[in-house]
Amino acid sequence: MTYLVALFRFVTAFFALAGTSKSWLLGEPVNLVFFTHQTNILLGILFIWGGFASLLKGIQPPAWLKGMVTLNIIITGLVAWLVLPPADLSQQLYIFGIPVSTMVHIITPIMATIDFIFFDEHRRFKWLDALTWLIYFPAYIAFIYIRALIFHGIGPGDGNSPYPYGFINLDKLGTMGVVTNCAVYLAIFFVLALIIVVIDKALPKRTALTGTAQNASRFAKIR
Repeated sequence: MTYLVALFRFVTAFFALAGTSKSWLLGEPVNLVFFTHQTNILLGILFIWGGFASLLKGIQPPAWLKGMVTLNIIITGLVAWLVLPPADLSQQLYIFGIPVSTMVHIITPIMATIDFIFFDEHRRFKWLDALTWLIYFPAYIAFIYIRALIFHGIGPGDGNSPYPYGFINLDKLGTMGVVTNCAVYLAIFFVLALIIVVIDKALPKRTALTGTAQNASRFAKIR
């Protein structure tokens, strides 16, 4: 079963990194401005670590880091589903017949959720984690505005806008509009973070698929 978990994590990492290959492989680093690309690259790196840890019975990623990345990749999927317009598949890069937008907006959030529920040791999260996980979103917003000050006329938004998403477009919404939108999103992030902590605490400490007392003690050392 350990090999199954490792394989699952390597496949997840493949989808995350292949889906963001425009950013790090194909010479389009401007795509790193997108929340989707950042969270998927983080997920890919984390799952390579987790895959090798599963395969070699090594130290898994810290619970706090795994929870933070899981939260943000789930948000990536939900925003793509509920907020963003459907991707134009005719303009997509396809890898093995799969559009990269499908990889990063649908496949990786689902696989990360499956990994969290079925392959992780549970009852590792603290209630405070739900609050500290939120640090990534303000850091991302700060990055967007610092970059906008330096490269204001350089995309990736429509018309070479430096703002990748409409809800943070300072030119169109003004300061109050952006602050209001970010506050709403942050509140939603917090609710989802709490849900993840509740699920973690409700599930058995050691899963039927991968849990062992040896794994539990190894996780305890890094918590």
